Amino acid sequence: MSLTFRPGPLATNAPAEVNYSIDGPAHRLLMTPFPRRVRAELDGVTVLDTLDGALVHESNILPMLYVPAADVDMGLLEPTDLSTHCPFKGDASYWSVRVGDRVAENAVWSYLEPIEGAAWLDGRLGFYWDRLDRWFDEDEEVHGHLRDPYHRVDARPSSRAVTVRVGDVVVATSSRPIVVSETGLPNRWYLPTDDVHSELLVPSVTTSHCPYKGDASYWSLRSDGVDDVDVADVAWSYEEPYDGLQLIAGYRSFLGDDVTVEVADPR
Repeated sequence: MSLTFRPGPLATNAPAEVNYSIDGPAHRLLMTPFPRRVRAELDGVTVLDTLDGALVHESNILPMLYVPAADVDMGLLEPTDLSTHCPFKGDASYWSVRVGDRVAENAVWSYLEPIEGAAWLDGRLGFYWDRLDRWFDEDEEVHGHLRDPYHRVDARPSSRAVTVRVGDVVVATSSRPIVVSETGLPNRWYLPTDDVHSELLVPSVTTSHCPYKGDASYWSLRSDGVDDVDVADVAWSYEEPYDGLQLIAGYRSFLGDDVTVEVADPR
């Protein structure tokens, strides 16, 4: 995300505050080696196992893993009739992955004759992450997608006063928040549950996963504490965040069209 979305240098509209220019198209591609072993399984069978994976960073798109064909069990792949065209990479051919009775339709693609400027894709295959069952970065199972080496998340304690409103309802005030700075995103403020009017919030069935932070649970606003939900999914929390982000464990953050987060200037 750091390279391909504004203000990253590979975004379609790259920042102007630089002392260089990029000679090339507005839509940009960059392939970088992924530094660790990557494996993926379908129905318990290893489909790919590589020490030579690469991330292709593409303007306004999350990085995609490409793997040498030699590191893929090609006997599990069945060609399909699907074909797509990318003006920046060429024509893509597709394969399904079959393991016994399990079939992952059109899960794999490759540019058999990539266009000039993307010749380094020759001999590599891309995979739709969610069409295989399990992915491993070395021996750690990962979800969502591989972590981008150019993306980072930092959590820092703060004494800045934070007030959160949903519409006209104050749902939280705190002078001991944690500020989370994530590449390409605005700061998010996480507040201790003791500083949140928890009686106004009810658990939601919504969940989400972040490859950098972990699994999030959500809460909705019920302003009178009795009637139906007024605003859905206004707050979330990482109860067991990944290493390096334990500061936000159990803290709640807020975002939404009706949510206002006011952060005081401490100077």
